[in-house]
Amino acid sequence: MNAETISLNEQEVKPAVDLLNDYLANYHIHYQKLRGCHWNIKGQNFFTLHVKFEELYTNAQQTIDEIAERVLTLGKPPHSRFQDYINESSIQEIDTIGMPDLQMVDALLDDMAKLIEMERVLLMATEEAGDDGTNDMVNRFMQYKEKNTWMLRSFAGKK
Repeated sequence: MNAETISLNEQEVKPAVDLLNDYLANYHIHYQKLRGCHWNIKGQNFFTLHVKFEELYTNAQQTIDEIAERVLTLGKPPHSRFQDYINESSIQEIDTIGMPDLQMVDALLDDMAKLIEMERVLLMATEEAGDDGTNDMVNRFMQYKEKNTWMLRSFAGKK
């Protein structure tokens, strides 16, 4: 399968597919960070954040699957090796063991800001390629992160 089978020009959609693979790599690192935060949260905010981190990593896992399937729909193989994720991600791994709860929130907010920035670039690339399917998908992911950014910032007492 290639992009032309869904009425897209392969050359026009290639930049978006490359960006999707980078986005996939970043999402994998973000996902693992969410898991680490969920597993290692301690303190008075444990019950609230343990549940929230689980919600976020469950959503991230589904998002990762949709991104990879969209890359396949567009006719390319998605990245599938941890080495690729680590090499291509601008989001960095962190050690969540012993990390204070609000520092975890800050780390996740930083990730979400980077992912939203990537999504805005992806939206421009998909619009340029006439790829409404990818555009709608990425827009949905961005809206979810925007809302959760607001919620986590409010939880942490930030403006």
